[in-house]
Formats: sequence, structure tokens, C-alpha cells
Amino acid sequence: MALEAPRTVDDVADNFENRREGLIMALTTDVEDFYAESDPDKENLCLYGNPDGTWEVQLPAEEVPPELPEPALGINFARDGMQRKDWLALVAVHSDAWLMAVAFYYGAKFDGKEREKLFKRINALPTVYEILSGKATAKPKANKKPPPAESQPPAQKQKTGTGMNPLGIKKPSPGFILKADASLAPLNNAQIELYWPDDGMWYKAEVVSLNQRARTAKVLYATGDVETLSVDEIAAESHLNVCA
Repeated sequence: MALEAPRTVDDVADNFENRREGLIMALTTDVEDFYAESDPDKENLCLYGNPDGTWEVQLPAEEVPPELPEPALGINFARDGMQRKDWLALVAVHSDAWLMAVAFYYGAKFDGKEREKLFKRINALPTVYEILSGKATAKPKANKKPPPAESQPPAQKQKTGTGMNPLGIKKPSPGFILKADASLAPLNNAQIELYWPDDGMWYKAEVVSLNQRARTAKVLYATGDVETLSVDEIAAESHLNVCA
């Protein structure tokens, strides 16, 4: 089940603010991680701010046209050809443009008064570039980038409310263990369980999107947290169960 698109002015503005928060985090608090992930030797990469306030560097969506406007493509190729501060500033400017594009994509059906209200909400905030350049200040929250699957079991995360049981189970539910290099088709909108070797438990999650090219899956845990996983890495260890 895909995450529901924002519909009201306040929903779109909140979506904008959360995505913006993730981008600011990538370019400030998490800048070393962002710099390392933007490897020029990889394919065209984009910086995404997610609606839960996290960020990720990923290949662009394969869908044509994409479900949402896409961020600037190939930011990693310019990384080593510019001074670091200039490269970060360039990414920030493109990120601001992308945030506006996504917001007004969602607001395409708003009337003039609603668009004006949306713009006022957006314009009340400093841009990502203004934060990065020091022309404005922000107080970003603590790092919200989802930790790797190996670092923290889903049951220890604090958010709740998706209807799935956040507690682990000792045996996987009826279904099948996905093999490495297998087709990703069974994962489309699937209910899955991920094995946590430290406590020997399986934790429920839902696949909300797939990147066929990168072979990654964005999953929503029963705790409400979202994480992007490498399917082949987890499947190679037989740690991914696709529920029947």
C-alpha cells in the first residue's frame, strides 16, 4: 500500500517542511555521510528528502513519467570537479527547486487562495540554500535518517500506529524466503518479515516502493518508521520472508 498523497494545504505544507528538514540534515548534520554516498563512480544519483524527515541518495525512479517530480540528476558526477562548499551550495539550490516542484505538484488542484496560503507557509521558512550559506539559521532535529537494518531492530523504535504488530515473532509467517537475485515482483506492495539475528526474531514491515534498478525496497515498519533496504544483501542471508 503506497503512502497516501497529501491533499489539503496544511498536509502539503507539512510534507514540504518534512522533506526540507531531511535535505537540511543531509547537507549539514549528516554532510559527511551524504558526501560519501554521492560517489562519482556510481551511476546518476539524486538526493531525496522524504516525507518522514529523512534523506537518501538513490538512483532516479524508473517510471516514465515519474510519480513525482524528480530531484536534480547526477549530483555525484560534479562532486569532485568543484570545491566542496560550491558543490554543496549547488545541491542546495537544486533541492530548493525540487521542493517547490513537489509542493505545487501536490497542489495542482488548489484554487488561488489555497495556493497563496501554501506559498505563505513555504515562504515563511528559510530555503535550504539560505541555511547552508549561513544567511539564515535553523535548528534541525536529531538525526532521523533510518539506521541500517543491522544497527537497530524495528521493535526498539519508538513510533507506533500502522496496525501491524511491532513485536517480533520467533518463526516467519506462511509465505516464502526470498532468494538473492530473484525477481522483485513478489515484493510489490507486499507484507514482509525481516529477521533480526541479534535476538533471533522476525519483524513485520510493508513494502511501500521498489527501485528495480538499484534493487532496493523502501519499507514501512509496524513502528511507523521507514527504511530503504538492499534486497539482495538481506536475501543472501535468507533474512527476508514474503508473507502469503
